[in-house]
Amino acid sequence: MTASPSRYDRYDESEVPFDSTAHTMNRISSPPAGRPGLVHLDGRRRPAPPALVVVAHGSRDPRALSTVRALLDRVREQRPGLAVHLGHIELNEPLLTDTLAGLDARGTADAVLVPLLLARGHHVRRDIPETAAKARVRTRVAAPLGPHPLLAEALHARLVEAGWRAATTEEERRRSAVVLAAAGSRDPDSAVDTRRTAALLARRLGVPVVPAYASTAAPTVPAALRALAAQGRDRVALASCFTAPGRFATESAAAAPGIAAAPLGTHPAMATLLLHRYDQARQPGGSVHAA
Repeated sequence: MTASPSRYDRYDESEVPFDSTAHTMNRISSPPAGRPGLVHLDGRRRPAPPALVVVAHGSRDPRALSTVRALLDRVREQRPGLAVHLGHIELNEPLLTDTLAGLDARGTADAVLVPLLLARGHHVRRDIPETAAKARVRTRVAAPLGPHPLLAEALHARLVEAGWRAATTEEERRRSAVVLAAAGSRDPDSAVDTRRTAALLARRLGVPVVPAYASTAAPTVPAALRALAAQGRDRVALASCFTAPGRFATESAAAAPGIAAAPLGTHPAMATLLLHRYDQARQPGGSVHAA
């Protein structure tokens, strides 16, 4: 059975309040004491939970692969005992097809595929579901990571690490803004998701956050920076809406006139968000692909 990709169209967590992020992180990373164990009372072993397959895009920048692997280590730390695997859409090994074939060869029956992608787009709508549908392993495909308050939490933390400080006066607020640099996509829903992430971050910062793109979509990062300068906003920082270092992140940071945050990388909120999407996909109504 294959669920319609329109499932993603119904997804929207952009209204989740920010004060819930700490609760969400604690709930996901620290399972309740009453959660059933892996053994029944009669001694029979419970079925193992589905494997988590994190689906990364892939990059020619070697820093990307090492960053993603370190992020998966954080996921394993938050959810000990969960089988966590990596598969790439392109450019890096292992490819998603090979990861799924390896799970089948080892006798893994079920897997949840969580895109390490920050918005909808062709990879989320087509590439990942089509690959999942061809696999012999029974799979569920989760929603992309964004928009979500945990994503905005990680973006905010990276800005603070780079030197951003909150505006303390009305004059500072009038001069302040943030450009949210993202990859860009021809899919209009990708821009919708990025705008929602920008709105979540703006609510956190108390200053305008303008989405801009490294390729394909408009405005470009340099164009957004010029527009803000023309409005008299000379206290501008760049938030890096990228999962790992790479060409787009590097080029976007180089265009920033001042503070440029690092990619999201291994921030704890990213690991928590991956597990949140995993848990969501296991609920009734998740996208299922059965061999």
